[in-house]
Amino acid sequence: MKIAQELAERGHDIIAVGSSERVSSVSEKITGVQIYPVQADLTADEGIEKIWSTFESQGRNLDVAVLNAGKSLGGSFHDTDLDEELYMLNLNVISQVKLAKRVVRQLAQQRDGRILITTSMSALTPTPFESIYGPTRAFMYSFAQGLREEMKDYNVSVTALLPGATATDFHHTAKMDNTKFGDNSWKNEPALVAKLGVDALFAGKDHVIGGSEATQKDAQRKRTMSDIEKAEEFARTSRPSK
Repeated sequence: MKIAQELAERGHDIIAVGSSERVSSVSEKITGVQIYPVQADLTADEGIEKIWSTFESQGRNLDVAVLNAGKSLGGSFHDTDLDEELYMLNLNVISQVKLAKRVVRQLAQQRDGRILITTSMSALTPTPFESIYGPTRAFMYSFAQGLREEMKDYNVSVTALLPGATATDFHHTAKMDNTKFGDNSWKNEPALVAKLGVDALFAGKDHVIGGSEATQKDAQRKRTMSDIEKAEEFARTSRPSK
């Protein structure tokens, strides 16, 4: 929602996508531009087709595409549900690649446009007790970096947004209320993360860390640590309490 608001403030009409009926309320929260809400399940091919058909029905160029879908699942891999993890892999990776294929071909044909891919600071570290989530974000970060180089040939920029922990219901829906992540009081504000991401997008940056100065410093520190050290540190935050 916050990224959509940032884009709307820059005069962009929005195709808003969500899996629930709540997406229909976006037009009440964002005004001054055209909003086209699409309720769609991104993990189903029909959902991808519904989104793309909505875009094509407008008969317009695509200026900005935001690949922002993602969820997590907390807990020890020994205990977590495999079906939930497979769904997460589908949403976080497969659906994003499928939608990106449509987006990339459209923008290459236009020879113009911008893509923002939301990953996470979890892309920079092993994520024990979120053992599948982190690798999905690492995939999307690497995908964004490779795609950026390819799309230079078509005058299309690709920017990766790596948010730090953000004060939303993300960790609640990941069943992580019994971890440090369950407390939103220390996290980044969603509006700040969105602004940093969209500013970086229009500046043509390859990536941006989404968060406060402390979050920025933490990202720099992680790049100097070993994977063993990062895994141990992350576990202190993500390990469920007894």
